[in-house]
Amino acid sequence: MTWFSFSARQWTRIAKFVSLFCVCLLLVVSCARGQQTTTSSGSGSTPSGDGRITVGTSLKPRTLDPADAYELASLGLVYNMSDRLYYYQPGTTKITPQLATALPTVSQDGLTYTIPLRQGVVFHDDTPFNAQAMAFSIERFIKNGGKPSFLLADVVDTVKATGEYELTIKLKKPFAAFPSLLAFPGVCPLSPKAYEVGPGKFKPNIFVSTGPYKLAQYGTDSLRFDVFDKYWGEKPVNKGINLQILTSPANLFNSFRTGAVDVAYLSLEPDQIRSLDDSAKKGDWQSIQNQGSVVSYMVLNRNQKPLDRPEVRQAIASVIDRPVINERVLFNQAEPLYSMVPTTFDVSQPLFKDKYGDGNIEKAKQLITAAGFSPQNPLRVALWYPSSSPTRSLAAEILKGYAEEKMDGLLQFEINTVEGATFFKSISKGLYPAALLDWYPDFMDADNYIQPFLECPKGSDTEGCKQGGSQTQGSFYYSEKINKLIEQQRKEQNPEARKKIFADIQAQVTTDVPYVPLWQSKDYAFARKGVSGVELNPNQILVYEKIKK
Repeated sequence: MTWFSFSARQWTRIAKFVSLFCVCLLLVVSCARGQQTTTSSGSGSTPSGDGRITVGTSLKPRTLDPADAYELASLGLVYNMSDRLYYYQPGTTKITPQLATALPTVSQDGLTYTIPLRQGVVFHDDTPFNAQAMAFSIERFIKNGGKPSFLLADVVDTVKATGEYELTIKLKKPFAAFPSLLAFPGVCPLSPKAYEVGPGKFKPNIFVSTGPYKLAQYGTDSLRFDVFDKYWGEKPVNKGINLQILTSPANLFNSFRTGAVDVAYLSLEPDQIRSLDDSAKKGDWQSIQNQGSVVSYMVLNRNQKPLDRPEVRQAIASVIDRPVINERVLFNQAEPLYSMVPTTFDVSQPLFKDKYGDGNIEKAKQLITAAGFSPQNPLRVALWYPSSSPTRSLAAEILKGYAEEKMDGLLQFEINTVEGATFFKSISKGLYPAALLDWYPDFMDADNYIQPFLECPKGSDTEGCKQGGSQTQGSFYYSEKINKLIEQQRKEQNPEARKKIFADIQAQVTTDVPYVPLWQSKDYAFARKGVSGVELNPNQILVYEKIKK
């Protein structure tokens, strides 16, 4: 699923009241102790000297309810105010117990997961955490029917407290990546006293979990997180977080440059990142980089002529020059991608580079000519993208211009764009021959780059996919072999055996080319001098608790 729409819901007016009160108080006592104020323009105040960290962003959260949070703006906040049963070690995709005390014990048939839980943990409202509370939270995640509910609803059969501190989850079918799914930020425990189970029963403006921070203020352009003094684990090294929400990337850029925020993260434009990164190299501030997990790709619809022919799809894969795209579109702020599985995972293999290379013009010409096309009868490919994406717009123009320059009239890209909501609704209907898309993972396992793109339980070799992941993604790819391989890797508990299955899947995709991988994101955060502990996770989340100044 393409994760993030970054749309905003109407919030409460509490922040503006608090801000006005603070301004009045400052005038009375004629001193400033660094209280963060908010403005409708998104400009932040000078970071305080009270041990709190001011983080700037241009992404507005739609909700703080974990059962309905499915955009990065919301999930990053949920992550920092909560714990999960498991989490990823900072900077890696390695699963580590958090509220669980060990990795699950898995039954012989791969269906039953038994998880021991940590004792001595309390929620922000002093309610004790136990297996019953965790079972309640997972049940609520599934039954309330929020945006991410399918993640567990599709795989979980039952969840029960089989002891005060023992949780037992039974799956509908084997799923080797299940522990990674339990590390999804929204699968966090919630106080049974503060929430309820029921379709649509969400509470978007509160947050009561077990994490190192508790929600102190939730306003239209700012949030305040205070350190939870009864937190079971290691306390944050700072005194709290002031999150300043700016109205645009330009305002975020300017607020950081002028010192109004300590840390700037998400979302800056590529030219702004380049400018800040250049200044960081001169010592003006710090640039923190991490290999991201978002992939950008071209989808090719095998149900539309002439893309129904494998050699045509292979020709398009051959003509793509990823380093050119990375330089001209992304200012080298990404990495060329040669598999739909990013290099974040050790199972990734650069088979598109091995088979097609970059800008392999001679190979592309041979394949197109063999398919019956010529300069007088060129291969025309209508390439679509959502109009809200300036990066994709520039990438499309680069692809078009590159083909015109290099292919001697054999290949012509015809660029088309449409409003985002229409685009995503129409792609699963097969309206677009080719399209440019990106993918934000739901959980950090290679399966999340395979199954949603390739699985098709209902289809045929002649008609393509009628229902399944590849139909949803717009490729309509169908392969009985791939279906079987996906099922095998989902059952396989042995990492090395699973890695071999992933290799077989990637090899088949490289031959069939339902998708052409283009680039893999690189994440950037910027911090003022004197700020330390800024860490970025591969799931694009900035970790607050280790930041200090």
